[in-house]
Amino acid sequence: MGQEINFLDVVAKTIRDYDKRANEKTDEDVRIAKEFGWEFFDGPRSQGYGGYVYDGRWKAVAERMRDHYGLAPDAAILDVGAAKGFLMHDFKELLPDSTVKGCDVSEYALENALEDMKPHLTIASGHELPYEDDSFDLVISINSIHNLPPDECKQALREIQRVTRGDAWITVDAWRNEEEKENLFKWVLTAETMMHVDDWRTVFDEVGYEGDYWWFIAD
Repeated sequence: MGQEINFLDVVAKTIRDYDKRANEKTDEDVRIAKEFGWEFFDGPRSQGYGGYVYDGRWKAVAERMRDHYGLAPDAAILDVGAAKGFLMHDFKELLPDSTVKGCDVSEYALENALEDMKPHLTIASGHELPYEDDSFDLVISINSIHNLPPDECKQALREIQRVTRGDAWITVDAWRNEEEKENLFKWVLTAETMMHVDDWRTVFDEVGYEGDYWWFIAD
């Protein structure tokens, strides 16, 4: 198992009203969000992001990952759950000679991705990655594989481990105490696999995931 590392603390934190979300969230909101279409990315906040647009926030994340993992100028990088390719784009600007690839289950996201990233994006789920073994120097998955049911989530971890020849880093929905657990369940729309951080670590060991990780914590 790898290390617990937070690369996202350079991104402005969203202020969340958990009780308001819980009171307003409906089964229909959840159903629509899980379709990962226009509503989830660019529709109302009650069904997803409330507008998923490029604003450059991922540049600092890419820089920190490059430095931490010592990525070479021609590194191969995969983003699992890449959505519109924002992080991929920032990696490519940072490392012009790199190879960037991404996959996502959302046809809407890929159709509305940044133009320079569209050729490098593929429709695929994390538990069935269409890449050869040991293909990438770094595999990233941010708030994505926890949208799969438990068995497929575990398989996604195995797949990430399979396709990396170097490093990996994921974030998943988790909690450390009861308050965080309650807030998470109030907030989430799409997650199918959520656990205490210790249970996640047990899963990492079980499936042989050796990469690094961080948590989406509703604190």
